[in-house]
Amino acid sequence: MRKVEQSLKIVFVLVLLSYGGTFAGVPLTNLEGVGGVAFNPLAYPANPGSSLGDPNSDFGKILGRPQIGGWYVNLGESKISWTSFGIAETFAGRVEVSFGHETIAPSGADYISKDSIGVKLLILPENAFGNWSPAVSAGVISKHTSPVKIVSTADSSGYDYYIVATKLIKELPRPVLLSGGVLSTNGYTTGVLGYSDNRDTTYFGNVDVLPLDNVAVGVEYKQGAKFDDGFKNADYWNTHLAWFVNKNLTLVAAYVNSGDEKSTSKVGFGEGLVLSFQYAF
Repeated sequence: MRKVEQSLKIVFVLVLLSYGGTFAGVPLTNLEGVGGVAFNPLAYPANPGSSLGDPNSDFGKILGRPQIGGWYVNLGESKISWTSFGIAETFAGRVEVSFGHETIAPSGADYISKDSIGVKLLILPENAFGNWSPAVSAGVISKHTSPVKIVSTADSSGYDYYIVATKLIKELPRPVLLSGGVLSTNGYTTGVLGYSDNRDTTYFGNVDVLPLDNVAVGVEYKQGAKFDDGFKNADYWNTHLAWFVNKNLTLVAAYVNSGDEKSTSKVGFGEGLVLSFQYAF
């Protein structure tokens, strides 16, 4: 695993040194395939302004170009290797449909597979009521996990519902992206360990600063859900660096903390390294 991690670091650095030009941007395709950052959705639909064919035709206005993202997470403390691939497509600039496939491979144990299908609706575009108003979206994510055996009472399928507001503030010395939302979930550790019969409402948020036009540095937070059956998820957070290599490609490196893997009160997977590539067609 250490050799894989070192190889990915080398590839990441080499690609960073080899590109230039015009730049891509957010949202990324997150771990569950939704347009966002790593954990959380953003209100912006994925790749909304890119149309197929003639953008003035009815077909070109309805169907945008897809966006894909791949993730590699190495949680060294708990010896878990986590990979994800997602794709998102936006229709009519407002409705995002996404799919994400995650593979979680604990050392010495069978891997866990998780599939997510998401739909996001842009309710209010950014600046709809002036420069101060954020974009606002609502979404649902249907999830299925296999196998589910660590939590004996867990279901194999569940749903997340969310509403999120996102605003890019350009009036400061450097642009700042702020995003926050409310999530209703029944997932044990985002669904990796299955799903509860009851739900909890939690909060999430992102802050990113663009010190350069093609670089973003930020922090992401996701509150852990707590259920009536006594199961408590740990809070997740990460610090990340995203480089918008050109108009299509974005590369991301991050440190993630998904809670203390030795905790007896909240279930977490520890900390580790995250690498991602993103491509908008």
